[in-house]
Formats: sequence, C-alpha cells, structure tokens
Amino acid sequence: MTVSAEGQVERNLNWNFSVNVLDNMFYALAISLVSQETIMPLLVSELTDSTIAVGLIPAIFSLSFLLPQLFVANHAEGLRRKLPFVLLGSGLLQRLPYPLIGLALLLFAVEAPALALLLFFIGIATAAFGGGIVTPAWFTMIGKVIPTRRRGIFFGLADGGGLLMGVVGAYFVGRVLDIVEYPGSFALLFLVCGVIHAISWFSLSLTREPPSAEIKKAVPLRHYFRQLPTILRDHINYRRFLIGYALLRLSMMSVSFFIVFGNINYELSGTDIGLLNAIFIGTQAVMRLLFGWLGDRWGHKRNLVISAASMILAAAFALSSSDVAGLIPAFVCLACAISSDMVSHFNIVLEFADPADQPTYIGLTNTLMAPFTFIGPIFAGWIAKDFNINLLFLVSLAFGILGAALLLWWVREPRHIVNRKPKQRQESDAIIRTP
Repeated sequence: MTVSAEGQVERNLNWNFSVNVLDNMFYALAISLVSQETIMPLLVSELTDSTIAVGLIPAIFSLSFLLPQLFVANHAEGLRRKLPFVLLGSGLLQRLPYPLIGLALLLFAVEAPALALLLFFIGIATAAFGGGIVTPAWFTMIGKVIPTRRRGIFFGLADGGGLLMGVVGAYFVGRVLDIVEYPGSFALLFLVCGVIHAISWFSLSLTREPPSAEIKKAVPLRHYFRQLPTILRDHINYRRFLIGYALLRLSMMSVSFFIVFGNINYELSGTDIGLLNAIFIGTQAVMRLLFGWLGDRWGHKRNLVISAASMILAAAFALSSSDVAGLIPAFVCLACAISSDMVSHFNIVLEFADPADQPTYIGLTNTLMAPFTFIGPIFAGWIAKDFNINLLFLVSLAFGILGAALLLWWVREPRHIVNRKPKQRQESDAIIRTP
C-alpha cells in the first residue's frame, strides 16, 4: 500500500469504523431475530418432527457459505475496490431471502408444511451462498480500511453492539411467539429481519474504500488451484491451525440442539425461549467486546482456545441440568464459544497471509472447513435420532477437548511470525502495483 493510500485509510478511519460498525450492528440485530441456534430449529421442529432436518440448518448454511469462497477469491484478489462487488452480492443474495422466507411461511406453513420447509432451506442456502461469495472481498476490504491495531475492537464493538440491541429483540421474539399465532409469529420475525437488513446494507454502502495500491492479476482457475497445495505444504503453522480449527468446528455440531434439548426435557414456553435467547444474545454482546479487546492485545489464537473450552463447558452444563434454570449456564458458555469464534476465526486467517493473499487464505480456510461444518450437524442429527441427545453432547465435548489441546500447544500465534508466506508462492505471484 502506497503512502497516499495509507493516508486515505487514516483520514477516513473514524468514518469507515463508524459506518461499518453500524452495518454489523444492524446485521447482527436482524440475524438475532431469526437465530440459527434458537428460532430456526424451533421453526423446523414445527414444520417436521425430523431431528435430521434440524441438523440440516447449520449443515446447509455452512456448506452454502463456505464452498463458493475459494472460487471467488481469485476474482476478489483482482479487484482494486471490493465494495461494488460486495454491495451487489450482499444485497440481492445475502439479505433478500429472509423476508421471502417470511412470505413463504405465511402462504404454505399450514397447508403445505413440506413445501414451506423446502422453501425455508432454499432461502437460507441462498442467503449463505450470497454471504460466501462476498466474504473474501468484504473481509479484505475491512482489512484495508480498518488497521490491525483496531480490528479486534472493531469486530467486538460491531457484533457486540448488534447483539446488545438483540437483547431487546429477544424480548420482542418472546412476545411474538406467545401472542402471534403460528405461522404468523415466525413469518413476522423473518419480515422484520429483512427490514433491518436493508438498514445494514445502506450503512455498508457508505464505506469510503480507497483503491488497492497493489493487486494480484487474476489467473485461470486451473493455474490458481495448482498454487493452493503449496500453501498447505509449506505453511506448517497454518496447516496446523486448520487441523485444530476443524476439531473446534466439529465440537460445535451440537449448537442447534441446545434449544431442542431444552424443549424435549422441559417443554419450553415462549417466555422461556425469550429468556434463553436474551441470555444467549446478551452474553454474546458483552463477550464479543471482551474478545475483540483480547484479540487486539494478545492475539486471536487464545480466543479460539477459549471457544473450544467454552463448548466443553456448554455440553457439560446441559447434561447436568435438571430444569430450565439449569440451562442458563449452558447457554452462557455456548454464547462465549460462538463469540470468541466469530471475533477471531477470520482475524487470525488475515494474520497468516500477506495483504495480496488474504482473499485466497480466507477462501481456502472456509472451503476446507466446509466438509466438517456440513457433516458435523448431520452427524449430530443422526446421533440424536438413533441414539440420544445426551450422547451428542458427549461427542461434542470430546471434539472440544481435542481442538483446544491442538490450538493451545501445537499452533503458534501468527502475528509473532515475521515471514508468513511460503517461498514458492512469493516467487510465483504476479503483482500489479498502482503507478
């Protein structure tokens, strides 16, 4: 990045920090109304009695989000400005499906629940796909306009602020589920989610992104994919991270089943669901701020170790609960696990790569994680169906222990390593610099 470009970043830092915090806050608020961990599993359990279908929620979402990223990373590396591409994909594909799901529920949930379920899965798959194709470009843009020294607190404040707003939203969710008759209750939540998403998109559009001082020339996909094994072969620390993080993702295969576990054992009311959702969201709001600060201060690897440890505790608390109140510490730990993961899993990937390579590292990481995030929840649904949900939490706990151990003792903090880039890739990269 030239001195002029660095000057533009510093001059617009407060503006870009503010508008992107607003984008993330409103996006988080919108998603909290249709939470993948609470609301979506309840909706699916209304449409079908299949536990496999509940497991498909995170599986389909993750697969649709992660797989496309490596295919668009090459394109993203060649864009001097990422924002126009991000606005198009995030508007039409990532945000629009949510209100359309609301309309589908109004039309079909009662008379044709199978069709409503199909449209729901198509909707979340499309939203996730939209998020996936824009993520390498969006995160690289954020890395460009928000310096490393402010990035952790940026994500902590952005996501935490949105989730803090989501605590009020959780009260709204509980009231809607108690007062509005099904399926209107769920339809209303998805429609309101769509309105708030529009506000977040407008805030994103206000970003002042300078053109990149240097970009990599896009190459044919066949040549591009031939370069990727070099990264995995020569970047030992990054490869170790991928193994440890894959186990962390497997420990999260039980996330969607915590609310199902509570409903099976304690017949949760709308008020109970609202309370657990508020605790879940409120804890995330506070912890994302904390983990953002910790990530800036001591690096993001330790945050991911905490994420794995929190999943262990969440499973343990759920198994030992005897009433609704006993689920509260489980949801607190679950929120901690998700918060530390959300703050740090992208940030640590940025630190493994040089700026020109960041879209590739983001896309490669997420694509390689896709099998684990897809198979894990389906495996979880199978365990819950053919065995019992208690065994599911025990398996989740075991993966958490393995993931925490590998991340803690096997992976080095990447920001403390000077030469991060594999030598072969350094020699073969074609860089275009701004005159």
